[in-house]
Amino acid sequence: MTSAFKPTSDAIAAPAWYALDLLWQGGETTVQRGLPHEQLSPAWQILLLGDGSPTRHLQLLTRDRTEVDVIDMSLVGNDLDGAPAPIQMVPGPRLRRQVWLRTASGQRLAYATSWWEASHVDEYLQNRSLPIWANLARLRTELYRDIQGIHYGHCPPLEAAFGQAGPLWGRYYLFWHNGKPLTLIYEVFSPYLSKYLGPAQAPAL
Repeated sequence: MTSAFKPTSDAIAAPAWYALDLLWQGGETTVQRGLPHEQLSPAWQILLLGDGSPTRHLQLLTRDRTEVDVIDMSLVGNDLDGAPAPIQMVPGPRLRRQVWLRTASGQRLAYATSWWEASHVDEYLQNRSLPIWANLARLRTELYRDIQGIHYGHCPPLEAAFGQAGPLWGRYYLFWHNGKPLTLIYEVFSPYLSKYLGPAQAPAL
């Protein structure tokens, strides 16, 4: 399938995406084992390390519709784009999509960047104003969310956008479909969610 998407910029001029300046990180072993509760609370671990839909989780937490603000869709070609290592499993040339996940009333809850095989992005994101989960659910697409790593650190632009001081928690994972990697997703969650989940972790890591 040939993508009808018109990129906002070419691969060289593509705007940056927001990665955390890391204070700590954990890989697949940490994800499988989980973290000590004094480092990350059980409620936050369910959100960050569970394989359910974050969009659905956010709706259940806030009792408000989760909406998407798309802030960037750029062709990045075969460049690794500073993304986590599993990007190499997503065939190129690639398209990068950046969004805010927010409540219908406007409260930003999370930031997400995803990388897709450019030639197939229109097949899976038929309605770009909807979260990825909602698009794939409409298609009845069977997926496996393979969480690869968890991050903790600062990102001043994200902290300003959330209106919340860091550090922030994030994660990255692959979506698998029909035995093949469909997309790589990097998510960072707002500390605002402590309103529903309680404090994320003890002060000392």
